[in-house]
Amino acid sequence: MAVDASHNSAGNGAPLQGGETLGEGALRAEVLSAANINPTTGLATDYLNHFNEVVMLMEMLPDMPDCAEDVLEWRPASYAQHFEMSAFKDRELAIIAYEAAPRALRAHLETLILQIDGEVQRAQDFLREATSPQICHAVAQMATEEIKPLIAAASGAIHGSIDGETAFEEENVQAGVDALFG
Repeated sequence: MAVDASHNSAGNGAPLQGGETLGEGALRAEVLSAANINPTTGLATDYLNHFNEVVMLMEMLPDMPDCAEDVLEWRPASYAQHFEMSAFKDRELAIIAYEAAPRALRAHLETLILQIDGEVQRAQDFLREATSPQICHAVAQMATEEIKPLIAAASGAIHGSIDGETAFEEENVQAGVDALFG
């Protein structure tokens, strides 16, 4: 699904288009806040539902091994792909705001997303081999100890916090990204 530039689901009258600037026009703080999009970062926590659902299924595996099928059906989805496929009311706005988000912050979030995707895919590989009680427990443990902290870090990035910093500044984000790639 392509972003429809003629329709503004935020209802402020201004058409949505790429190249918008956070804080201006269709991406004004009050419009983003009303859409549950962080007005400072341009990012929405709704994206994390994509991961929270599979983590919940992984954690249920020890008691419900038949959830393995659902875990195996999970596929990675980029931020834009998630919103394109979602029922999120302001999905077009979420995609445009993401494109307007600071580049360094998006890079940091995307790095975390790649790590989450990799961990879930590693868990899927284990489940493809067997759904024994030991494997189910190991996958549930991966969800709790490996994936949930990454999701928490992604949530922090969405809220403008990187490595425990509470104030969002472009330089701080860039320093965090630089540290990741060390």
